[in-house]
Amino acid sequence: MRLTSAIAAVLLLAAVTSTPAEAQVTGSLNGLHDITVNHLKATAEKVPADLYDFRPTEDVRSLGQILAHVANAQYSFCSVASGQDSPLSENLEETATTKEQITAALADAFAYCDDVYASMTDERASAMVNLFGSEMAVAGVLAFNSMHNYEHYGNLVTYMRINGIVPPSSAGG
Repeated sequence: MRLTSAIAAVLLLAAVTSTPAEAQVTGSLNGLHDITVNHLKATAEKVPADLYDFRPTEDVRSLGQILAHVANAQYSFCSVASGQDSPLSENLEETATTKEQITAALADAFAYCDDVYASMTDERASAMVNLFGSEMAVAGVLAFNSMHNYEHYGNLVTYMRINGIVPPSSAGG
């Protein structure tokens, strides 16, 4: 009897303290987004302005172009996830060319996506949308956005290491 009561109490406690699946899924997506955004913002701030033109070879984007590309992508992914047209009317890789312009563009782009992630519901996250010609759940689009952010953060880590800069994810504290 005691064991049954203890099990019932644990199950009741778990039911009361657990979060709905919606909060777990959308909360996880939001948390992953926050991690990638924080590393990218810290990178944009940490790297000196004179390195925004750095590229290890002419065949790849410069450090600044990667950050501007990430800003562009926020609007692409998050507008699809929200079901609305992108508010971006320019190609930031072409128009944002200085550290100040790129960090401002990133801040605006991340704020746009932050609102999309924050307002996401389980119902919307499971809706199917078209991303680059493929049908995908909105949750997949948001996960793809974070994956894309980290793909390019990985590029930036290499650029920083080449230039003797410790990346934010390795700097600690």
